[in-house]
Amino acid sequence: MTASRVLVLNSGSSSVKYQLLDMADRSRLAAGLVERIGEVTSRLVHEPLAGPGAAGGRREQEGPIADHAAALRAVAAELAADGMGLDSPELAAVGHRVVHGGTKFTQPVVVDDAVLAEIRSLIPLAPLHNPANVTGIEVARELRADLPQVAVFDTAFHATMPEYAARYAIDAATAEKYSVRRYGFHGTSHAYVSRATAALLGRAPEEVNVIVLHLGNGASASAVRGGVCVDTSMGLTPLEGLVMGTRSGDLDPAVVFHLARVGGLSVDEIDSLLNKKSGLLGMCGDNDMREVLRRAGEGDEAAAIAFAAYVHRLKKYIGAYSAVLGRVDAVVFTAGVGENAHQVREAAVDGLAELGLALDPAANAVRSAEPRLISAEYARVAVAVVPTDEELEIATQAYALVTE
Repeated sequence: MTASRVLVLNSGSSSVKYQLLDMADRSRLAAGLVERIGEVTSRLVHEPLAGPGAAGGRREQEGPIADHAAALRAVAAELAADGMGLDSPELAAVGHRVVHGGTKFTQPVVVDDAVLAEIRSLIPLAPLHNPANVTGIEVARELRADLPQVAVFDTAFHATMPEYAARYAIDAATAEKYSVRRYGFHGTSHAYVSRATAALLGRAPEEVNVIVLHLGNGASASAVRGGVCVDTSMGLTPLEGLVMGTRSGDLDPAVVFHLARVGGLSVDEIDSLLNKKSGLLGMCGDNDMREVLRRAGEGDEAAAIAFAAYVHRLKKYIGAYSAVLGRVDAVVFTAGVGENAHQVREAAVDGLAELGLALDPAANAVRSAEPRLISAEYARVAVAVVPTDEELEIATQAYALVTE
């Protein structure tokens, strides 16, 4: 029996998302989520999608789950109940999403003690994410010590940025000492979507220049030339770039000094303000784009300004990356907002006819889970909606590595 299954784990600070995929046909066998880990009200949602367990449908359980170790054991038990446990000989690897790979990890890697130590050393660059990613790897190694654990890094796809795009214009020695440079994030999504867009156009990734707009609660843009990332909007952390649900995006650095000197805010207070209380939430009190659109449609001025700021920043990046790429074959929208909010797509493209962009209003209004073109027939540059699939991308990279 050929082992062709990959369990994908995305361990967050208080949650674990997972999917079990069979790479023989790229099918999903199970998916689920453990949330509120460490609380009395912990919740596990498990959905078998194939095999004998699928007939029973989605299962939920609530009750305290003390830590990530307990969460992963609960996930293993749910999979085992469907005959797809971690002891299955059909399991080829566990693929782990790791947010920050620094400059060390630019490709997926099989985790050993040295690799795990390196990922731990990167915690200062991603203090909210890498600790949970490390915990997920550690527990999975304990549960199945003989199974390859593969780390797939959010930053890896952006490691191809030229130095002039990745470097900040600060003192070089200071930047080197403290690892200050632009790394970029959402890399698995940008990699998957840029390739899928090329396929939608009927061309090889090496032939296509694409601007990818990953618009969720976190949001980022990338310029991809011939399948290779040459620029991206997020930087040292996921704070830089587009206006997001709760993050400010691009900001004059002196705002931080001003808030400290004039407002008396501490570094931690400013960090919380810019990451958790800014963006759409900070501007109008809602970080859900659906609510922002509803309120703006009802004449709410704060919501209307927040939406306009969001779109204005999008337009700036589309224009900037058009200049960086020189020739653009497609602009593609993905993730929760990008895939579902036709008003965002319409507003972002409006007025960009000189860049070769125009929408077909009817095509743009269609809701679909399939990749699709929404540009007008006469448009010089294709506009597309491509649902992202980060779990499939992680599974693909993990499986390719362990079967080489």
